[in-house]
Amino acid sequence: MTESVELSGIKSDAHRRLVLVTGRAHPALAEQVAHELGIELLSSDIRTFAGSEIYARFDESVRGADIFVMQSHTRPINEWLMEQLIMVDAAKRASAKRITVVAPYYPYARQDKKGRGREPISARLVADMFKVAGADRIMSVDLHAAQIQGFFDGPVDHLFAMPVLLKHFQESLDRSTLTIVSPDMGRVKVADAWSDKLGVPLAIIHKRRDPKVHNDVSVHEIVGDVEGRVCLLVDDLIDTGRTIVKAAEALKDAGATGVIVAATHAVFSDPAYEILQSDCISQVVVTDTLPIPDDKRWDRLTVLPIAPLLARAIHEVFDDGSVTSMFDGAA
Repeated sequence: MTESVELSGIKSDAHRRLVLVTGRAHPALAEQVAHELGIELLSSDIRTFAGSEIYARFDESVRGADIFVMQSHTRPINEWLMEQLIMVDAAKRASAKRITVVAPYYPYARQDKKGRGREPISARLVADMFKVAGADRIMSVDLHAAQIQGFFDGPVDHLFAMPVLLKHFQESLDRSTLTIVSPDMGRVKVADAWSDKLGVPLAIIHKRRDPKVHNDVSVHEIVGDVEGRVCLLVDDLIDTGRTIVKAAEALKDAGATGVIVAATHAVFSDPAYEILQSDCISQVVVTDTLPIPDDKRWDRLTVLPIAPLLARAIHEVFDDGSVTSMFDGAA
C-alpha cells in the first residue's frame, strides 16, 4: 500500500503530487495561492531572449504530477498568453500527468462571438491553443460570457467572485437604502443574483454604444427607482472606466445619493485610474485577479484577495472533489 502524507490539508503520495507554477505576469497572486495551499511554488527558469522569444524550463521534475500552470493576463496580454502556452507545452513534454491552465482573467474573453462578418472568435482560438499546447482543463474566474466554457474540449472550472465581493458588502453597507444596478442588459442575470442575495431592489441601465467610436457609450435611461438610494453597480470587469463613470453620472442625475462600483477584474486601461476617481463614484471594489501597482491605487479603491477562492478550487480539482459545490446557491 502506498504511504500517504498530509501536506497542510493536501494529501500527496508517490503517485499523486500537486504542483503549482506561475508565469511572470502576477507572481504575487501565485505566491498567495501557494500559501493558502500550504505548498511551495515550483521553481522555474523563465526569461525573454534579446529577440523577444520566451524560454521556460522547470527546475524540478514534474513527471506524473498534477500541475497547475497559473498566469494573469494583464498587459502585454499577448506576451503573457504566449508564456503560459510555452509553460504548458513544457509540462506536457516533461510527462506531467494532468495539466490545468489557471487563468483568473481569461484572455480575449470579450471576443466570444461574431458581431459582424469577417470577425474572429478569438476566445475560441485561445481555448484551441491551450488544448494543442497540452492543457487538460482550464480554470478561470467570472468569464465575460458563459459560452466560453464550451470552446474548450475538456473540463472548464468557471469560478465566481461573487461570494468574495458579497461578503465585503454584507459587512460594510446599509441594505435599507441600497439598490443593485446592472450597467447594461448583458449583466442583468448577475445583477439579479446580487439583488436576491442582498435582498435589495434592482435597477438596469439601458445604454447604446456608438459603433464609430471605440469604447464610447451613450447612457439612455434607467429602469428602476434609484432616487434617494445608494446604488451598487456590479460588473465583471472595468477596462477604461468610461462606461462605469457614465453610468454613475446618470445615476447621480437620477437622484442617487451615492454610487459604489464592484467588479471582479481590474483591467484598468488608461485613463481608468484617473476617471474612476470621479466625484460621482464614492468607492470602487475589485479583486486582485490582475495586478494593480501601488502607484495606481487611490484611497477610494478597495482590492479584495482572490487567492483563497483559487486555492480552494485547485484543492477540489486535485482531490477529485466538487468545484460546483463551492458555489451552490451563489449565482
